[in-house]
Amino acid sequence: MTEHVSNSSMLEVRNLKKYFKVKNGWLHAVDNISFSLDKGKTLGVVGESGCGKSTLGRTILRLTEPSSGEICFTGTDITKLDKNQMRVKREEMQIIFQDPYASINPRMSVSEIIAEPLLVNHVYSNKKERLEYIDYLMETVGLAPRLYNAYPHELDGGRRQRIGIARALALKPKFIVCDEPVSALDVSIQAQILNLLMDLQDKMDLTYLFITHDLSVVKHISDEIAVLYLGQCVERAPSRELFTNPRHPYTRALLSAIPVPDLSARNKKTEVIRGEVPSPVNPEPGCRFAGRCPYGTENCRQKDPELLEISPGHFVACPNVDLLA
Repeated sequence: MTEHVSNSSMLEVRNLKKYFKVKNGWLHAVDNISFSLDKGKTLGVVGESGCGKSTLGRTILRLTEPSSGEICFTGTDITKLDKNQMRVKREEMQIIFQDPYASINPRMSVSEIIAEPLLVNHVYSNKKERLEYIDYLMETVGLAPRLYNAYPHELDGGRRQRIGIARALALKPKFIVCDEPVSALDVSIQAQILNLLMDLQDKMDLTYLFITHDLSVVKHISDEIAVLYLGQCVERAPSRELFTNPRHPYTRALLSAIPVPDLSARNKKTEVIRGEVPSPVNPEPGCRFAGRCPYGTENCRQKDPELLEISPGHFVACPNVDLLA
């Protein structure tokens, strides 16, 4: 795949693969994914459960080691960094986890959780400065001062996730992987957290990789969206373009499944994805969606389709894309 790489790119991922050894062979969790992400922008990553979204995010941060490929962060291929070099670089790369309760220590207070990365990385050796910075972070994410000594079990899901966001911001990162940060929250709280993330992005010039299975959420926050299916990127486009002109059959099926709160849309046709999801273990060559695709042909099963640019910024991996115009 050939695509233009902007001089403002903060992150460039090239031919990234992550395979896991399992009993019957190799599970292809992330398979040959490439993209670039500009500074201050948000790339949304969507797809069904098990498509490799979270593995992609963790591999980019090297929380999971890649099988092959390049991850260039601010011009440095971090796959070549040793443990100590990566520890320094990781201060600029953080993650917000999906479950706000499982990702924080229940035995630590709010202030202790936020202070932990500062202590581990020896930031603010002066205790007064550290406490003032913790106060600033709590105020930034909307945590009241009265919660300073509170414990996670005393708080609701929204406040717990605000703790996770404050902890991710503690080392002043440039890039944050948001791994389904609102999926465990009530709808009203989801909107608050999304608006907070967007405000923080504008205020701190942050760059996000936003992982979710909720297309309405990703439309709200993303500049560009990548659609994953069984470890491969099948379509990538600017957010508005993807929603108005989806070209891959899988993307179209996902979009048609979004509930529309309008009685006039009750006769809207839903594109049903039929058939079983194939195994990601030792997958056969060819398009992995071919067996469930209404446009699938024998040609689709011969080799993996390339992610090709069909219009400026719009990439699709489908040999039959012309049929879907």
